[in-house]
Amino acid sequence: MGEPLHDDLTRLLSELRERTRERWDRDLPFFELLDDRWERARRLGFGEGASIYASAYVYGQVSVGAGSWIGPFVLLDGSGGLSIGDGCDISAGVQIYTHDTVQRVLTEGAAEIDHASVSIGNSCHIGAQAVVARGVTIGHHSVIGASSFVNRDIPPYTVAVGTPCRAVGRVEVDADGRASLIYDQGQPEA
Repeated sequence: MGEPLHDDLTRLLSELRERTRERWDRDLPFFELLDDRWERARRLGFGEGASIYASAYVYGQVSVGAGSWIGPFVLLDGSGGLSIGDGCDISAGVQIYTHDTVQRVLTEGAAEIDHASVSIGNSCHIGAQAVVARGVTIGHHSVIGASSFVNRDIPPYTVAVGTPCRAVGRVEVDADGRASLIYDQGQPEA
């Protein structure tokens, strides 16, 4: 026979897993099942309907717009100021930095830590595991490919990929509200 607390936690875990599977068709770690992603976003002052996973880290001054989704294992460094617009998806494992310690380390502490704000416009998709460096602006309606390193500004309606990230196409939204990704050299190989 188990311990009462263990038995209670096991029952709670089972109930939460069942509810999550029924509602979202997914199975999550216990700590994610306990967290309400929308309540956390409200508590952080994010826009209406935004959500952020429990496993995401938030430092400093971070502003997130309405309806934006911050995925699991994301790092949002707002120590230099970070603004994410409405309707954005920040995919699993994305890291957005507004500071770096390169100058401080290379000068053996003589230089300060560098800070520069990051701005991500409305309706952007930042692919899984992408890293955004300090001082970058990503224009609205842009797509950043998975595992990209964004160290320069990306104009609105741009598809950008790679390390370092570079524009490879554009986003077009038709009159019916359907978006197409138009690549400069045709559709990329799968």
